[in-house]
Amino acid sequence: MRRLVCALLLVATTAIPTLALAEDDAAMLELADKSRCTACHDVHEKVTGPAWADVAKRYRNDAGALERLVLKVREGGSGAWGTVPMSPNKRVPEENIRKLVAWILALK
Repeated sequence: MRRLVCALLLVATTAIPTLALAEDDAAMLELADKSRCTACHDVHEKVTGPAWADVAKRYRNDAGALERLVLKVREGGSGAWGTVPMSPNKRVPEENIRKLVAWILALK
């Protein structure tokens, strides 16, 4: 009986963070869609712009990436992922850009 209870507790405590992450992912994807990010980006596939999983991989160990990428998303730019420029996103509140970039950088 004790083993069964321990096993159930283990499953319950490991499932909760996964569920929270899935809910967070859904909220971030909705925010990205409302901000029109998904017109050029996808989590796992390159569209016009790079896949966000590739962005996370490239900048994973870069301590200054968050600030630089927030600025790049807001102001636009080119050259980091090819020749197609990224349009500026000045109509998107900086708080939302910061949330999305932080989420992208945390992707596995």
